[in-house]
Amino acid sequence: MKKLLVCILSLSLSILMCGFTYFDDETENDFDINDLYDYQKEFKTEELSVCSLNTAKTYMDYRMTTLVSSRQYQFLNYECTVDKETGFLYDDEGFIAVALGSYYGEIGDRFYFTLDSGVVLPLVKGEEKDDGDTNPTNCFQKWDGSVIEFVISDEYAANYFGANGNGYVLDGNYNNYSLFEGSIAKVEKVLDEKSDDIVSYSVETDIPTNVDIFNYASGY
Repeated sequence: MKKLLVCILSLSLSILMCGFTYFDDETENDFDINDLYDYQKEFKTEELSVCSLNTAKTYMDYRMTTLVSSRQYQFLNYECTVDKETGFLYDDEGFIAVALGSYYGEIGDRFYFTLDSGVVLPLVKGEEKDDGDTNPTNCFQKWDGSVIEFVISDEYAANYFGANGNGYVLDGNYNNYSLFEGSIAKVEKVLDEKSDDIVSYSVETDIPTNVDIFNYASGY
């Protein structure tokens, strides 16, 4: 009897300690990429300087982060949800997970990145680019110039956005999709306090572009 009780307790503890990023099909999904066309900024912010006008927006698969004890692994696997339609990971406020340089704070910090098209992207730092791979200010990737590197589930992303002959989603560059097209015009760090004045915008949807800017994805 005692052995049976120990087994049951051990099994229960193991289940509680496991992290699940994927949820079953009955789980409600609050993320909708189309909401970005009419996004409302709800939090107060402080503006940061724009360190690069490069339009490249690369990606990495979240499963490449493998050190279980790291803050980024814990954040991506326990504090984010995988959207099974687009492959994006998002937090409990709907901010999309990205890899940013150390210039942009700590894992879990949130930002509004406004593109020159007027699109506002709500982003959360889920992974950090290695300082050895970034410019001297640790803002952008020195090989491809990207500031934003989306952290995704690549098989879902490939199904939604498409992958060409090279096997990379959008040829390795999310700038090839109309919603994310353009350079960074404004960066705001999101503060914990919500704003009394909700700022909104709207843009017209476009047909995605398919310009092959480069044939690889940062993080691979």
